[in-house]
Order: sequence, then structure tokens, then C-alpha cells
Amino acid sequence: MENSSQKKILEMLSEGKITVEEATALLSRLQNTDSDTDESSFEKDQESRGKTPKYLRVLVDSADGDKVNVRVPLSLIKTGIKLSALIPNKAVSQISDQGFDLSQISKLSGDELIEALRELQVDVDSTDGDKVRVFTE
Repeated sequence: MENSSQKKILEMLSEGKITVEEATALLSRLQNTDSDTDESSFEKDQESRGKTPKYLRVLVDSADGDKVNVRVPLSLIKTGIKLSALIPNKAVSQISDQGFDLSQISKLSGDELIEALRELQVDVDSTDGDKVRVFTE
């Protein structure tokens, strides 16, 4: 475990920037991480919490050794919301028949969505050893 990263986590905890649970998760992540890119992205995530997020990030580290690192610009999501208004009525009708209500998507404000996503953080550690993280940065 890298001492400078450990120290940074403890400093963030003492300054009240993160909770005890977040610090524990970070320290645990450091012990299990063998890649510098995962560690630096995790530190960037913690530092960018107060800023307006620009990306939706999905990280998967499977027990089988598979790794996934997806970074979607939130501006693309905002554009998708606007483009949903262009879906032909016949397609919307067929999608509705399958149980999906797309009528609300075009009413969403991109800025409201980004504000709601600001605090999004999903961490999954499966019993199989798979790890999934979804967050904004």
C-alpha cells in the first residue's frame, strides 16, 4: 500500500471531506489495487466532489481479471435528452407498448439531471470478488 495515498485519505478524513466509511473503502481499495490508473481516478473522484461533474464513470474489476473503464461525457447525456424529442410517434407508441414511458425524458432539464447526478455513487463488491463503481467526476 502506498504511504502517500494512505496519508492523503487520512488527511481528507480529518478535514471532514470524507466519512469514516468512505475512508475505509478508499483504504481497502488501495490494498486491492494493483494499477496506478485506478488509484489516480479514485483520488480525482474524491477531489472533484465539489465541482460540477463532467463525466459519468463506470469501473468494473472482475474476479476473472476483466477490467472495464467507461467515461461518458454528461454533455452527451444532455444531448440525448434533447434528441429523445425527435423520436417518431410510431416508435414511441411501440416502445410504450413494451412498458417504457419516454414522454418524461424530453421534459427533463439537462442541468437538473447533472445536479442530481452530482452525488451519485454506486459501489458494488460481490461475493465472487467482482467490483463495480459508478460515479460522476
